[in-house]
Amino acid sequence: MSLRHQFNILGSVLASTAAVWRGGAARKAHRQLPAQPPILFDIENCPYCRLVREAATDLHLDLDIRPCPKGGKRFRSEAARLGGKLQFPLLVDPNTGVVLYESVAIIDYFYNTYANRPVPSMYQAGKLNKLTSFLASAARGRSGLQAIASEAPEQPLLLWSFEASPYSRPVRERLCELEIPYRLHNLGKEHWTEIGPAVQRLKPGPYKPIAGGKRDAFMAQYGRVQVPYLEDPNTGATLFESEAILAYLNTTYAR
Repeated sequence: MSLRHQFNILGSVLASTAAVWRGGAARKAHRQLPAQPPILFDIENCPYCRLVREAATDLHLDLDIRPCPKGGKRFRSEAARLGGKLQFPLLVDPNTGVVLYESVAIIDYFYNTYANRPVPSMYQAGKLNKLTSFLASAARGRSGLQAIASEAPEQPLLLWSFEASPYSRPVRERLCELEIPYRLHNLGKEHWTEIGPAVQRLKPGPYKPIAGGKRDAFMAQYGRVQVPYLEDPNTGATLFESEAILAYLNTTYAR
């Protein structure tokens, strides 16, 4: 890992710490996952968008992300057309026809619709959670905020991630800056034994995910559980490791 990338990951760790590691684990309670992932028009480093993505990780809820960085031209006009104004986050749920602004309203909708329960205190968009989300954004500066010139892919990319993952955040930031749409497969931790990076989790010995869980399915398909993991259906590329993914995105899509 290059020194520059190490500093990038360190800054991402600080952001996760500032947000008290919300969006790291997935809730065990019953979830009714939708037939189609809801669409989120999103700015990666927006504090309000982060609150929504944290709740989605808690619910293991996948999302179709439409990046709308400042200065972006690919999805911002579509967001304004669908919602009536240029404001983020914006949720469009094809399963119900719901169109929602405001992080408080979107989070409440997620839990009521897909978990049949009130919002847990840890994920309520109250003053304290908003403050910590603003601190997390400050820790990342302008990363994931401003559009850069890029080539548009024919098909959205696929990213396995979870919100608090320090290694996944720089990848999501670059996808946002490049205005590359992607399906966000949330892969939050399901048990305390999964705490720590994939190379050295808190519990020693061979890693074994919870049977029947989302991570168990990922393990069966890919042979390990590690994020970020990127698939690009446009080129056939499949990549683990954040530094390799960032290099690929820059080479393939940045202009």
